Amino acid sequence: MLRRFIDWWRGPAPAPRTPEAPTPQAGAVPYRVTDKGVSVLLVTSRRTGRWVFPKGGLMSGRTPWESAAQEALEEAGVEGEVEDVALGAYPSVRIRGDRREDLEVSLYLLRVTRQLDRWPERGQRRRRWMTLPEAAARLGDPGLVDLLNRAAERLEAQATPAKPAKGRRKVKAASGR
Repeated sequence: MLRRFIDWWRGPAPAPRTPEAPTPQAGAVPYRVTDKGVSVLLVTSRRTGRWVFPKGGLMSGRTPWESAAQEALEEAGVEGEVEDVALGAYPSVRIRGDRREDLEVSLYLLRVTRQLDRWPERGQRRRRWMTLPEAAARLGDPGLVDLLNRAAERLEAQATPAKPAKGRRKVKAASGR
């Protein structure tokens, strides 16, 4: 009888905690094709200075690939034609104070058509064009390296860099969020 009273007093047992789904984000793999081959543009992260692809949260009223193109403009100062089919996604983590948030970042190829001298996060980041092997060596996350390799395969499959590939859309990014 005492056991039933204690159970009643405590109330129903809490449901087992399930892990929350990761927060979706979108990122761009800015690239260009020259006589010397394919190169990609990496930027440094603001907090740690690691080399990464531009990425950020999904923006209201925009598709994930449009959000990726906007992040490329804000973080790397580039515009171009973005593919609407993701290369894939990789897990990441955002830490703010003592709070940890799991992320899942989908990356989209962005053929750069314009590089700006001034852009919103110019004073907060560095940007650098790198060959595919150099970028692979600089990216610290194995998931990013796998997606870079997938990007290289997709880019090598394209016959000519001047022709937009099927599934590529020209996106004009806005100057503000």
